[in-house]
Amino acid sequence: MQHNYKVTGMSCAGCQTSVEGALGNLKEVTNVKVDLKQSEVLIEMTSHIALEKLQETLLKAGLHYTIEMPGTEHHDHLHDEILRQKGNGVYYCPMHCEDEKTYDEHGSCPVCGMDLLEQPGLVQGTEYTCPMHPEIVKDKPGACPVCGMDLTPLNPSDSNEQKIYKELLKKMKIAIAFSLPIFIIAMGDLIPGKPLTNVMDQQSWNWVQFILTLPVVFYACWMFFVRAYKSIVTWNLNMFTLVGIGTGVAFLFSVTGMFFPDVFPDEFKTEAGTVYLYFEATAVILTLVLLGQLLEARAHSQTSGALKELLKLAPSEAVLIENGEDKVISIHDIKEGDLLRVKPGDKIPVDGKITQGQSNVDESMISGEPIPVDKTEGDKVSSGTINGTKSFVMIAQRVGADTLLSQIIQMVNDASRSRAPIQKLADTISKYFVPIVILVSLVTFGVWGVFGPEPAYVYGFVNAIAVLIIACPCALGLATPMSVMVGVGKGAQSGILIKNAEALETMDKVDVLITDKTGTITQGKPSVEKVFAMDVKTSDDLLQKIASLNQYSEHPLAEAVVKYAKEKGVTLIDVKDFEAIAGKGVVGTVKEKKITLGNIKLMEKANVTVPADLNSQIITEQKLGKTVSYIAVDSMALGYVAISDAIKESSKSAISELLNKGVKVIMMTGDNGNTAKAVAAELHLSDFTAECLPEDKLNKIKELQAQGKIVAMAGDGINDSPALAQSDVGIAMGTGTDVAIESAEITLVKGDLQGIVKAKNLSHEVMKNIKQNLFFAFIYNISGVPVAAGVLFPVFGILLSPMIAATAMSFSSVSVIVNSLRLRKVSLNTGMAGA
Repeated sequence: MQHNYKVTGMSCAGCQTSVEGALGNLKEVTNVKVDLKQSEVLIEMTSHIALEKLQETLLKAGLHYTIEMPGTEHHDHLHDEILRQKGNGVYYCPMHCEDEKTYDEHGSCPVCGMDLLEQPGLVQGTEYTCPMHPEIVKDKPGACPVCGMDLTPLNPSDSNEQKIYKELLKKMKIAIAFSLPIFIIAMGDLIPGKPLTNVMDQQSWNWVQFILTLPVVFYACWMFFVRAYKSIVTWNLNMFTLVGIGTGVAFLFSVTGMFFPDVFPDEFKTEAGTVYLYFEATAVILTLVLLGQLLEARAHSQTSGALKELLKLAPSEAVLIENGEDKVISIHDIKEGDLLRVKPGDKIPVDGKITQGQSNVDESMISGEPIPVDKTEGDKVSSGTINGTKSFVMIAQRVGADTLLSQIIQMVNDASRSRAPIQKLADTISKYFVPIVILVSLVTFGVWGVFGPEPAYVYGFVNAIAVLIIACPCALGLATPMSVMVGVGKGAQSGILIKNAEALETMDKVDVLITDKTGTITQGKPSVEKVFAMDVKTSDDLLQKIASLNQYSEHPLAEAVVKYAKEKGVTLIDVKDFEAIAGKGVVGTVKEKKITLGNIKLMEKANVTVPADLNSQIITEQKLGKTVSYIAVDSMALGYVAISDAIKESSKSAISELLNKGVKVIMMTGDNGNTAKAVAAELHLSDFTAECLPEDKLNKIKELQAQGKIVAMAGDGINDSPALAQSDVGIAMGTGTDVAIESAEITLVKGDLQGIVKAKNLSHEVMKNIKQNLFFAFIYNISGVPVAAGVLFPVFGILLSPMIAATAMSFSSVSVIVNSLRLRKVSLNTGMAGA
């Protein structure tokens, strides 16, 4: 019999091999085949195996994947989401060895062995305590039940990262306390006068070194051996495999040499007949590796700094207006429709709309723009932004995980854990890295044993350990994810939301940008300049007809017409047979007359007669950059409506900057050719296409991609969604619809072309940083391993001590992280990237 199962958490060929191997060991299983792309496994078995047993088998093999029946909703996602809401208990690997897989408990990554990091909570809860009675702890603000004083927020306890750092620091102090005297004893012969030999003989000092090494090996650094053992058992070889083998062999060699010296040949002995011991190498190497872990723990906490800053924006409480009275409540108790009072200087608790009052709001933490925005009744406000000097009342519209701030945090969190295509190179190398290093280490020992000077075996042994210790696959593994994490956070602080690392990488290669006109290049706030009727007496009647028709349309131009009519005091009337024709206009029946409102294509389709003098006037308006719609009653065009939409101040400079970067900018608009030509000329665009339908944008993108172009598409409407999805990088303007944002890889909180320039600069800086990291990691390992093997000895007489190798290895990963952190200082402003 055979059964098909879904396996969640696999990411590479190594995962596939591990799963096949683990499940294949079951006696009931005759064959296992994993489909990595579909995340499925086909198991042929002689008798039925319970799902629980299959899951247990994977876990016993150290594989933290979830196996389920096909079509089952992966329950861990819900579990992870609950944990995220609490803000604790969800852990991930900093190298993302298993893609976006998270873990319920702290520990080490089952693949690379690195410490798992805790994911910051997306919604932060606050507990409250009494200043006089600290034993009182409540999850809501209020009065102390003992003394009646107002409860105050309880400072949160140390984060998991701080706990890890403190634990490592404690172990580091212990390791140093024992390793330092070991090192001094080992170097005793180099101290003038050799004072240590006057106290005890060398054999006695060897015993002292042995005793002092025990706390370092079996307490402070025991975790390295545990990780090494797990990596060998699961065959997920990593840095700790090398450290464990290197120091483990040195320690066991030294213990055996001290207790059973006769088992070693003379080549391993000193002139006095004692075996060379390496307790100092064992202790000092482990201490230096621990130092590297300590420095990494400190640096890791800074890489997610942007996400933590976003989390701090979320307020913990709000003022609810209930029965005319103000009441302080927890942010978790806010419901849609609640009226909230926002006082001067307060953070806005949730997304909503101002119903009473006005103020100015600092939105810099979300949009990246430093100038406060004036807000009045009817304007929308967002969670986490800061109110100015006036108070206002707002109605809650989006709460909890639905707020813009929560969505930004979620997007940053997801993108930080995604993998860039450039990481595949490092992944491929890492797969073979450790076995190759172990082979080089064995060859080193053999070559030195045969060709090295006396004591040849001792030289070979020491250099073989140096090879194992200096190699650092973690530097390769961290090169990409660290840069991505810092870069994504930097983007979020600048109003650029990156959906995944692939978009960040692709954006750097973009050479064509296709952009819409309305709402992207222009303000997206069209206003009617005039409604022209060939018969002046009918102008008010025409306005009533087209405004009544447009009340059923959601297009920005339609809204402008309706607004204009209302300002003129026009009463809207019922419409029959309304139909919106994409990219052309609208038709319907008003007062028993068929009204057609739209562009020339719609007029042609409806067989409308357009008088020559009317057409001439319309062309004149279009050449001024205005959008003009024909107005036809029955089959005769009787007038037009001219609408203007001002070009954003930033569009011209942004397009100029993109052109200077070698990006071809093409405007594709449903507007007429004359209007499009006027806008294109003003902005010096590379090209433009007018009167295009949504499918025209899609086809243009496909055409450019067929030519080998990397195409980015910027849009803000539902009509743009297909084109956004087809493009190599879809860029949604934050002022646009939710559908467009869902279809895009990059979202600009402030719908502005200047944001595209910043996104381009950001992607360039991140990719440059990744390449620097990879270059350093490659060069370090390519040069470090041969030097440790002793290739410089025949010519220069230089050998690398295993302790120096441990120092270099420890700082290699830290150097990659520190270089990634430089991205936090990069300026994304026009013409200043890299400043």
